[in-house]
Amino acid sequence: MSQVAIYARYSSDQQRDASIEDQVRLCRERAEREGWQVAGVYTDHAISGASLIRPGIQQLLQDAQGGRFEVILAEAMDRLSRDQADIAGIFKRLRFAGVAMITLSEGEIGDLHIGLKGTMNALFLKDLADKTRRGLRGRVEAGKSGGGNSYGYDVVKGISAAGEPSRGERRINEAQAAIVRRIFTEYTAGLSSKAIVKRLNAEGVPGPSGKGWGPSTIHGNRERGTGILNNELYIGRLVWNRLCYLKDPDTGKRVSRQNPDAALIVKDVPELRIVDQSLWDDVKARQGALAVKQTDAQAAGKKVSGFWDRRRPRTLFSGLMKCGCCGGGFIKISQKHFGCAAARNKGTCTNLTAIRGDVLEDTILSGLQHHLMDPALVDIFCAEYTKNLNRLRMNAAAAKEGQRAELAKIDREQDRLVDAIVSGVPAAKVKDRMAALEARKAELEGLLANAPEPSPVLMHPKMGNRYREQVACLREALADPKDRGEAAQIIRGLIESITLTPSEQEGRGSYSIDLKGHLAGILRLAGAQKSAGTAAASMPDNGGPDRQVKLVAGTGLGLRLPKTDDLDLQIKLVAGAGFEPTTFRL
Repeated sequence: MSQVAIYARYSSDQQRDASIEDQVRLCRERAEREGWQVAGVYTDHAISGASLIRPGIQQLLQDAQGGRFEVILAEAMDRLSRDQADIAGIFKRLRFAGVAMITLSEGEIGDLHIGLKGTMNALFLKDLADKTRRGLRGRVEAGKSGGGNSYGYDVVKGISAAGEPSRGERRINEAQAAIVRRIFTEYTAGLSSKAIVKRLNAEGVPGPSGKGWGPSTIHGNRERGTGILNNELYIGRLVWNRLCYLKDPDTGKRVSRQNPDAALIVKDVPELRIVDQSLWDDVKARQGALAVKQTDAQAAGKKVSGFWDRRRPRTLFSGLMKCGCCGGGFIKISQKHFGCAAARNKGTCTNLTAIRGDVLEDTILSGLQHHLMDPALVDIFCAEYTKNLNRLRMNAAAAKEGQRAELAKIDREQDRLVDAIVSGVPAAKVKDRMAALEARKAELEGLLANAPEPSPVLMHPKMGNRYREQVACLREALADPKDRGEAAQIIRGLIESITLTPSEQEGRGSYSIDLKGHLAGILRLAGAQKSAGTAAASMPDNGGPDRQVKLVAGTGLGLRLPKTDDLDLQIKLVAGAGFEPTTFRL
């Protein structure tokens, strides 16, 4: 009995979960008629088929490589993907894994379906986008909304004279409009976006999303017209088509690009004006003055914080630290101290405790060196690692056994076809079938011949010692300006996150630090420069990037450090009981 996996998806907000149920029901009925056993059901709810960034399809492909089923069944090919390149990639991966693709609409999928239907599905998406864009432009030309809503306005729902739903109508929300005017007034009075945000959050004024305010919500991007201070709708000008969106072929995510001024669609809607022209001009004048100061500073050779400066880590652990109270990031609040960004910038967190940067770095580096690869923890890891690797091997063995069974089945069918020819059946009638069987047989023989033999699991008994020596060398390299950049990059690769939680029991100024490490990076460091004949621990090669495994912070094995200056620190560095590989690109 063939093992079959069912896949179902819907993408439109106008659809509902019942669409998934309908697809699965029809596929189950087909499987029952064919005598197939359903090995699993994979679904993606309200996710477009134009991208493979979908948990359901990713899990389906992963299990297909593991040999959990022999057939994938879906309602139609466009349920799996509507992108030409993606559907071709899915087809190649499934064929390599020996898994057939069958749909209720097209039957068994072959190369012809991939070429023709893939093109048709891609054209359908383009045609749908063009029609949607044409409809949105028609609304904008009529002075209505072209999608989304701005803070300060309410969406008006009603019925037109023709009896159809009226879309794109807006009216001013007076309470929010007063907040907009207040933001413009305070900005022209000299307050920064951060100061305005703190006042609004302290007063409990809900932001555009219904939650707290952030500085970027106020200042946005002047060139792109984003942010409260740059929204021209507040002066009665509806501007549409500022941005276009393209899908990044590497990540599958949409990336915005700014359109030229000639492509903008601008309509006057004086009934939606909230801000006086003089107030708007004052804001633009201040923004222009700040831009000039930045330009002058750059011309004078002074360092100006910009996009790339924000992207690069300014300190050793920038971007890895987060607050244990609110989950927000930690930022540098003075020359030597770090603190919660939400508490400083938004006022939405109560964690105002600061921590010295040098103390924090020394504490974490000491924990990495002396406690993360404790011998007891290494023993736990070795046992869990071996268990997980054996599970992967069992899956691979099952896949190879299935390939051998299919090869034997092909041999039997070829013998029957030869007997049929001997019995008088014209060779022309079975020629195509013989060719297909021969091609599949060659493919299976190649897969079995190239399948790697399992290698023994070898864990060096001094792996932990080697790791500690490497971290000590990295700590020394941090003091050398020439080697600091490379050493910092390696150390950051060992850490997934650093959670800092104020410790009330220890008094004011103390922190509890929870560290999560990337075990794949730790093992690579532990196995660096290994001698000949010594096998260091490494992650199994599954045909893709190294899997990342978490050492999850637990309880009971905490490290208590001595008091330094005004801070009392403790750090917990514990291998979790579970062996938890994260899924790549999900």
